[in-house]
Amino acid sequence: MKGKIRSAESTDAKAIKEIYECEHTYTGTLQLPYPSIATWEKRVSNVPENVYQYVALLDGEIVGHIGFEICKNPRRRHVGSFGMGVKDHVQGRGVGSQLLTTVVELSDKWLNLRRLEVEVYADNERAINLYKKFGFQIEGESVDYAFRNGKYVNVYHMARVVKNV
Repeated sequence: MKGKIRSAESTDAKAIKEIYECEHTYTGTLQLPYPSIATWEKRVSNVPENVYQYVALLDGEIVGHIGFEICKNPRRRHVGSFGMGVKDHVQGRGVGSQLLTTVVELSDKWLNLRRLEVEVYADNERAINLYKKFGFQIEGESVDYAFRNGKYVNVYHMARVVKNV
């Protein structure tokens, strides 16, 4: 992808909503179909200090979004977690890799986090392979974790742990 990554702005709410309206995005995340603009305006405008949001632009269009949260619990401040979505028509073009690179670099080079966590549906091979490419490992599986498209689905709990150097 020869796109651009930047921090999400409150004016991006409509474009981010459009990402999560895509079938592959809402079936690959815990989002529901038909998100409201009010929901995304609130999520993008009222961002807590421990949360970072970025968007990916390709040819001027916002095509990807990642939300990254640092754990507030004092004993888990070394941990961050994230969720992301990419528009259906650009999946497989490196958008997810570029968004994840942004979060990994922020975590490693600026926030001094040791552990990144993500939950991913066990049947989402594309996402699992992306996370493995960045050093994530499957640490466990939750059976019937979420209800999606009329049936229960499992998730893998994946993490990337940076060892002391």
